[in-house]
Order: sequence, then structure tokens, then C-alpha cells
Amino acid sequence: MLHADPQGILALIAVAMSWSLAVVLFRAGVRGSVGRKLALVLVVEGVALASTGTIEALFGSPGDIYARHPVFALIELMVHAFGDCGMLALYPPFLAAALNTRWTRPFGETRVRIGLGLAALVLYVALAQPLVAALRTSTTPDYAALALPTGILYAGLVVLFVFAFGASLRVWHVATGAARKRARIFAIAFGIRDVCWGFIYATQVWELWVGNYEPVFDETPPWFILYILGTFFAVPLIAYGILRTQLFDIDLRIRWTIKQSTLAGAVIALVYALSEGASRVLSNELGNFAGLLAAAVVVFFLAPLQRFAERVASAAMPNTRDTPEYAAFRKLQVYEAAVVDALPGGIGDKERALLRRLQESLGITAPDADSIERDLQAKADLHAGAVAAVSAASG
Repeated sequence: MLHADPQGILALIAVAMSWSLAVVLFRAGVRGSVGRKLALVLVVEGVALASTGTIEALFGSPGDIYARHPVFALIELMVHAFGDCGMLALYPPFLAAALNTRWTRPFGETRVRIGLGLAALVLYVALAQPLVAALRTSTTPDYAALALPTGILYAGLVVLFVFAFGASLRVWHVATGAARKRARIFAIAFGIRDVCWGFIYATQVWELWVGNYEPVFDETPPWFILYILGTFFAVPLIAYGILRTQLFDIDLRIRWTIKQSTLAGAVIALVYALSEGASRVLSNELGNFAGLLAAAVVVFFLAPLQRFAERVASAAMPNTRDTPEYAAFRKLQVYEAAVVDALPGGIGDKERALLRRLQESLGITAPDADSIERDLQAKADLHAGAVAAVSAASG
């Protein structure tokens, strides 16, 4: 029977959010885009979070479950190691594409990405070998053999999360215009997730350092709630911050996601509350009957629930409507943001080709594109003239 464990419920929601957003971003992005890279990060992030033992609390005590099913416990450790190693390999290249600063740009180079992938693979093999040996012999894994590669992996993740947070703050500090708004969203989102996850992995490194191995692999401490909340709050912010300037109708997609998620959540909550409440107060049989009754009630009240979900989506995204006018407005916004990002370094042949492809993909006419570029160039020249005048006066 299911148990209404708060951590288990939050973990299940956070994992579902990660994987759902990964699907949306993968379908919305193109090959090699920031959105596709983020989708891969979200997949491994969900894998790492789902294999921490928190979701098992919905079905009883994780310790009892592991004692009854030791093979499952070993497989879950291997899955968690895969998620952590995947994060180490995929997160830095994502940062290089998303932030595009001199701090993160080296991680976008092919040889660096290959090096990260090989390092993650070596660590995973080192972690998997003792677990596979325990599976074959049906014994407890050698925690001492797991401690060194786990400590190296977790320490590397702590450094990575601290670095990501610092890089996002740096971009926020130096960026201007539309890029500054995007960097602010990045910094907030990275700050939530990276600080929470960095803290959790740091505590595990400390446990390994003092030689307290078993809690790292067998227990879920109370402060793991920060692990869950980091993803729970950060994933939507990161997704929105990445794509709102790269896909003209991302607002509409997110609005639709919010609406459907709210509707599904209301349905599940109503059915679960009625069936679980009846089973506790009355009996299991009546609880199952109440679940069927709740499903019938949901069907009857489906229209009001849909209107409620629409109001939630409207409150979250108040100025977003799926209309031709709004779509055209967002197309122009996306193109304008791309021109703003290209102007500081000068629009050369490469930048011109990228802008032309973006213009064609968004369906913006050549006169509109030229008008946007002239207006932005005039503003940039005016700003540069003002800065030069101030510098001459002060000199």
C-alpha cells in the first residue's frame, strides 16, 4: 500500500518534472542546441534523484525494502552511480553552450568533452565492479572498495556545482540587455540547484573522509530533502531561462505544460485522497470502492478542473496567449535578442549566416529584419558615443 511520505512525493514530482521537461526540450530544440544539451542533463539528473532511495519511501521503509530485496539495492546503487557520472560528463558542456563565457567555453571543445566522458566512464567502471561482484556472490558490497571512486566522483561534483554557480553569477554581473535578463534567470536557477546538490554531495564526501562508509550507501538522511528541493525549484527556471530566447513559442509550450500538469495533479490528488482516506477510516475494500467512486467524480467535474488548471496557467504566465499576433511578437523578440547578442563583437560572415538562417526559420521578412538591425545598431552607436563623451570629459 502507498504511504503519503512527503519526501517520496516531492522526489517523485521532481523526477517527473525533470523527465517531462527533457522530452519537451528535446522535441523543441534542434541538434546541437542548448535545449538538447539541457534535455540530456535533465535525464541524468532525474536518474540520479530517482535512485537515492527517497521514492521507495512511498512503499514503506527503504531499509526494509533493501533488506527484503538486496539485489534491487545493488542495482539502484549502480543506477545512481550512472546518474552521477552522467552529470559529471554532460553538465560542463551544457554550461559552455548555455553561458558561453571564457570560464565555461573550454568545456565546449571536443577534446575536453571526450576527456570528461572518459573520466566519467573510468569512475563508473571503478564503482560498478564491486557492485557486480556483490551481485554475483549475493553478498554485501565492499564499501571500502567503493569509498575511493565514490569520494573522487562526489568531490568532483561539488567542485562542478560551485563552479557553475560562480560562472552564472559572473555572467549576470557582466551581461547587458537581453543577455542580462537571461543570465539572471540562469543564476537563480543554478544557485538553487547547485547549492543544494553541492551541499548534499559535500556531506557525503565528509562521511567518506571520516571512514563512515555505510550511511553513504545504505541510508537517506533527513537533509536529503534539499537534494529534492534543488531540482523541484530549479528545473522549470532553467528550462524557461534557456529556451524563452531561442524558441518563439516556448511560452506557449510551458503554459500548456503548466495547465496539463495542474489538471493531472488535481485528478491524482482527488482519487488518492478519497481512496486512501476511505481505506484508513473504513477498510481496504471500501477504499478501493472509494477510488472508483473518486474516478467517477473526477469525470463529472472534469470541466471545472480544466477551468481551474487554465486559471493556474494564466496566473503563472499571465501575458501568454496562443494567438497569431502573440506568435509573431515572440518571433520578433527572438530575432532581436539574437541581433543584440551578435552586435558587441561585430556581425561578420558567420554571424550574418546564423542570423539569416534564424530569420528564415522564424519566417521574418527581410525588411523587418533590416529594420530591427538598424534600430539596434543606432542604439548601440548612441550608447558608445555617450560613453566616449563621458570618458573624454573625465580625462
